[in-house]
Amino acid sequence: MQDHEPAIRRFFEAYQGRMNAALQTPPVVDVSAVTAAFARYFVGSNPRQVFGGRNGWLFRRMIPRGYRHYRRLGTQRMEIRSLSITPLDDFHALARTHWWSSYRRKSGDTVEIEFDNIYLLHIAAGKEPKIFAYITGDEQQVLSDHGLLE
Repeated sequence: MQDHEPAIRRFFEAYQGRMNAALQTPPVVDVSAVTAAFARYFVGSNPRQVFGGRNGWLFRRMIPRGYRHYRRLGTQRMEIRSLSITPLDDFHALARTHWWSSYRRKSGDTVEIEFDNIYLLHIAAGKEPKIFAYITGDEQQVLSDHGLLE
């Protein structure tokens, strides 16, 4: 079986870097790099819903809005604290990420939140990994529980 671990680790280092660049003031949002990280079609799932999306013009338009939403919440930084990779075959892998995030409430208090996401990746021969599915927890509930949603 192909060893895609080095490429997947580089992929998530870049993914994390893009997230943090987009959280800075002024934000640096690399829409092309974000869209390049996803397959042409992808699926997301959380405790509230399962949804699908096309990696097209609407997705490209939503990327800056999504980062703006995180900045409005007071998101300061997100870091992948651990990454576990399970090869599935020569072209697919499952990546479990444990994220740490830091937020600043409007009061000035800092809030730290840890969470896990699971990503399913397609790795075509000679190509970079692409996310074709991801599974997350109930982000809205966690943010609400920490007083970050108004």
